[in-house]
Amino acid sequence: MSTPSTPSDGTAAAWSGRFSEPVSEIVKRYTASIPFDYRLAEFDIQGSLAHAAMLHHVGVLSKDDLAAIQRGMAELQTEIRAGQLAWSLDKEDVHLNIEAALTAKIGDAGKRLHTGRSRNDQVATDIRLYLRDAIDRILAGLKACQTSLVDLAEQHTDTVMPGFTHLQVAQPVTFGHHLMAYFEMLARDVERMADCHGRVNRLPLGAAALAGTSFPIDRAFVARELGFAGICENSLDAVSDRDFAIEFTAAAALVMTHLSRLSEELILWMSPRVGFIDLADRFCTGSSIMPQKKNPDVPELVRGKTGRVNGHLVALLTLMKGQPLAYNKDNQEDKEPLFDTVDTLTDTLAIYADMLRGVTVKPEAMRAAVMQGFATATDLADYLVKKGVPFRDAHEVVARAVRAADTSGRDLADLALAELQAFSPLITDDVYDVLTLEGSLAARDHLGGTAPAQVRAAIARARKRIQAGSV
Repeated sequence: MSTPSTPSDGTAAAWSGRFSEPVSEIVKRYTASIPFDYRLAEFDIQGSLAHAAMLHHVGVLSKDDLAAIQRGMAELQTEIRAGQLAWSLDKEDVHLNIEAALTAKIGDAGKRLHTGRSRNDQVATDIRLYLRDAIDRILAGLKACQTSLVDLAEQHTDTVMPGFTHLQVAQPVTFGHHLMAYFEMLARDVERMADCHGRVNRLPLGAAALAGTSFPIDRAFVARELGFAGICENSLDAVSDRDFAIEFTAAAALVMTHLSRLSEELILWMSPRVGFIDLADRFCTGSSIMPQKKNPDVPELVRGKTGRVNGHLVALLTLMKGQPLAYNKDNQEDKEPLFDTVDTLTDTLAIYADMLRGVTVKPEAMRAAVMQGFATATDLADYLVKKGVPFRDAHEVVARAVRAADTSGRDLADLALAELQAFSPLITDDVYDVLTLEGSLAARDHLGGTAPAQVRAAIARARKRIQAGSV
């Protein structure tokens, strides 16, 4: 699209008859929204065509005027997509730019298009159309990201790695199980986005400036034309609130937060000090001074851009918190944070789905790390409980065994049976079945557990959810 400019054509503003002097150039620049709201053009045309069809349907607009509007809008849409329409700061916003361009093409029919509506309900409609489309694309991006997670998890249902609490080795888990935790986070994100979509998908057009209109409009007709599932039932609320945009940004912030957590882990795992994975070169950069470096720039940027989206959420909440009814110019400031949130999240999901396909796992390093933290200590405590020892007593017994093993630089599984029996005579040679990593994993064979069989079952369920669109 062409860049907005300030022509000196003397074009009067839509409201200029009320004023005795023109707006100053600095105010014009300060108040204009066309430098960013031009991206609503396609949706503005959609809304205007539906509005025009409704006006004809109720007998307010003639058949010839409707045909002229439809023809002119088709031409404008072609020009906009080709970047040929010259956007003007003098006309303030996308709505007046399109109306002026249409009127220049078709004459008085273009001037009749605004009958029964205001820019207040017009922009509210455009934003909802835009956001509805954006959420559809984001839901597709979430599905692609989940698919990449499941594909990687399926390759590593038996790959053992340390599970952490406090970044300390806690218990053995499989890498597939670890990845499926992020699948579940994104599944809740899908639910939130889909739920938000339902509240976005309501028609504000017909509310006019704030009180409705005296023309015999048919709002249900417009809703059907535009595919809205419902209608905003209070005209004041329809034009003034942006809670749907805030809700979307909150859901987006949660998606980014989940991806930021995974990014932090990818960064840690890729470090040579950990060495669990490697990322494909296309997601990394080098150093201008250190030739050996391979920096995980993409996950680092995801982590950084999360703060950006969180900031947009706070900005929108702050924007709305002190506004009286109905529409206020403050609401012009809703678009830039909303647009940037959509762009950031859409791009992040697309790159993440690809980046997960570029992860190379190093199972040997993962297994070696599990052995460094007495990860099967809880299994030994559970073993003693099953022998009749109260859990708190079993916990103390195992703590003493861990201290002895740590002092001698060995793992619990390396202690001789006689050494273990010194801590509890109930320990027999079957204890080594639970002290192995595979034994520890297999023991957690229940819904939600890390046993490889359970991870495979979780992956199968996840694939069905993705295919059904219910993730």
